[in-house]
Amino acid sequence: MHSFEVTGGKKLHGEIIPQGAKNEALQIISAVLLTPEKVTVTNIPDITDVNLLIELLGDMNVKLERTERDTCSFRADDINIDYLRSEAYKKKSGKLRGSVLLAGPMLARFRKAFIPKPGGDKIGRRRLDTHILNFEKLGAAFTYHEEDGFFHLEANNLKGTDLLLDEPSVTGTANIIMAATMAKGITTIYNAACEPYIQQLCNMLNRMGAKISGIGSNRLTVEGVDYLGGTEHRMLPDMIEVGSFIGLAAMTQSAITIKNAGIEQLGIIPEKFQQLGIHMDFIGDDIHIPAQESYEIQTFLDGSVMTISDHPWPGFTPDLLSIVLVTAIQAKGSVLIHQKMFESRLFFVDKLIDMGARIVLCDPHRAVVIGLDREQMLRGITMSSPDIRAGVALLIAALSAEGKSIIQNIEQIDRGYQDIDGRLRKLGADIKRI
Repeated sequence: MHSFEVTGGKKLHGEIIPQGAKNEALQIISAVLLTPEKVTVTNIPDITDVNLLIELLGDMNVKLERTERDTCSFRADDINIDYLRSEAYKKKSGKLRGSVLLAGPMLARFRKAFIPKPGGDKIGRRRLDTHILNFEKLGAAFTYHEEDGFFHLEANNLKGTDLLLDEPSVTGTANIIMAATMAKGITTIYNAACEPYIQQLCNMLNRMGAKISGIGSNRLTVEGVDYLGGTEHRMLPDMIEVGSFIGLAAMTQSAITIKNAGIEQLGIIPEKFQQLGIHMDFIGDDIHIPAQESYEIQTFLDGSVMTISDHPWPGFTPDLLSIVLVTAIQAKGSVLIHQKMFESRLFFVDKLIDMGARIVLCDPHRAVVIGLDREQMLRGITMSSPDIRAGVALLIAALSAEGKSIIQNIEQIDRGYQDIDGRLRKLGADIKRI
């Protein structure tokens, strides 16, 4: 087990490049199973979750050629389907919630799939219902085998149909799209997620020969085809990293330039940080955050306290609420953070309170942050990272704090952020892995 030792209170300076998008990578890399032809993917983030998925594909007999850490070619022309029922697959895939994304392409091409109980973050209940119920509507038969802990899916005859998702789940939408690409007839998906990651997946599948329309909306139409071919694909910059670096700059009073930020795909993310009073300049595809001594949270037009909550895209992503919360600690003013989608994601605030933050945890979904306005610095403590996003929020707090902090369980951070300590040291951060 590794930890980060962080000595905070230092102003940072320089340029940083966001990694490829983690959430997109899990979808795109799963989609290579849809074709026996070569698929080359670039701008792959070198992080634990993505590397584990690539390793899983290799265990399934997918031919891998990783010419660079951010570039890999895949050829799934000789898949070992029996491996998917093995204890080794169960153990490895159970560590990664993203492994559920293998089910859609496996059903489409091989007409069978096996899903272990999901792993990943401890951030509350994350249902598989959206995936499995809609696979059933496409014609898949589903059974749960308690003795081996697998969901077994078989589909000798996938047929297109009208689907209304009970929630606009990103992974659910991606999985259903991939299954529908090779179903007979037309599938219409209502209440589909429409994040840039989903748009990227749809555009890649269309280059492979799929027929998907409505891309970018919450109603997708998928006309099934018999065969999909190879392609090349480049990942977007990770919007969650971009938001994390904006918050980092504000909290540490640092001047940071985020290079190649993918501004067109950020949606309202910059606007939400501007509501905290953070200034930023957009220069081409770069974002420059100047050093700010203070920043003031806006109020609503009637003078009431600002509320920032998560919504399905194009609303504000839940993955950045932890970052917004920690950034508000040193702002002037107050904000209500409302985390609607996961019931345990705010439980890390007790550690921030121990550091000196003024936060009232109202219930599992809501917290009020009363900004310190630099009247006092946070103090370094020993703490543990409960999930990927909270881990980076705690890291931002530690970098802004007075004294030394120890952050344990950083394997959670490594799941989503590539060489984060090395990249922060280049900005002048005092951080080491112990």
